[in-house]
Amino acid sequence: MKMVGKLIEDTNHRDKIHIFKDRLHAGKLLAEKLAFDMKDIVLLAIPSGGVPIGYIISNTLRIDLDLILVRKLQIPWNTEAGFGAISWDGEIVLNESLIFQLGITEDIIKKVTQETLNVINLRNKQFRMNRPFPELEGKKVIIVDDGLASGYSMLAAIKSVRKRNPKKITVAIPTASSLSINSLINNVEEIVCINIRSGGFFAVADAYVDWYDLSDEEVMGFLSKDRN
Repeated sequence: MKMVGKLIEDTNHRDKIHIFKDRLHAGKLLAEKLAFDMKDIVLLAIPSGGVPIGYIISNTLRIDLDLILVRKLQIPWNTEAGFGAISWDGEIVLNESLIFQLGITEDIIKKVTQETLNVINLRNKQFRMNRPFPELEGKKVIIVDDGLASGYSMLAAIKSVRKRNPKKITVAIPTASSLSINSLINNVEEIVCINIRSGGFFAVADAYVDWYDLSDEEVMGFLSKDRN
């Protein structure tokens, strides 16, 4: 049976930019929308940008924070763009139409996939100290990131979580393109998003006044504060 996910948004912020001061401000606003029964909740953040969001939600709602490691599969000649994504456990989603359009071969897919998994394994060691992944069966799982452009990385995370039989999956993001919302809504029970934007061009950064790529040291700083 096809799932019909529920969308919770703030219509006052539809199609607007510069909604959030920074990721911490975005996390605070998201936490207010997530204030429901916190029993049997597992909170998973996608690094790097999702970690400050998860840190604020974790501290505000007093739930533990862990990471779900996913990464886009970079186009070799344009590493800012991706042709899909892969999760830490090998769950992969591909943009088949883009792969066909760009002539990306099976050999390239295999090579990039292995290189990406190597990076994920290093980040698992660095950020999570190779701890066992949390038990998700029967749990309500919240997956957070700082925004969704194409949605492929989030979809890889969702697929990884879904096969562990959670009771419910909620995707919580400050900002997202309407296309990514539409592509994900029937893969989860719920999406919570403050700023949804339509149109031909979407950049996560446009939702923020203060936006930059987090360093690994900053990610570790949030994680160490959360564990204390």
